[in-house]
Amino acid sequence: MSKLSKDLTAASSIPLILSILDQGESYGYEIIQQVSLLSKGTVQWKDGMLYPVLHKMEKRGLVTSSWKTVEGRRKRKYYTISDKGKQQLVKDQTSWNLVTSMFDQLWNHGKVSM
Repeated sequence: MSKLSKDLTAASSIPLILSILDQGESYGYEIIQQVSLLSKGTVQWKDGMLYPVLHKMEKRGLVTSSWKTVEGRRKRKYYTISDKGKQQLVKDQTSWNLVTSMFDQLWNHGKVSM
């Protein structure tokens, strides 16, 4: 199982979290599980990586949070994408689609002619 480099993980974490939260509110452990599921188990985030990113996103106004108790379980902090976060997600999607397209051309279609 290959791991993403630290740099690639850092670069992709905010757009990935925003994309997950764009599907609906979620809490930390659930986000970690979703990343694992999306990557078929190849990407394994830890609490120590996720929560600092979520706190940074909250400070930047990209997400909001609230504490909730669900069905007698312990309280969990749920995160929701904000309007500012949705705007950032659109920008990130455009950027990542461009980068993905460039790699696709280089890696799957050979040399790019000028």
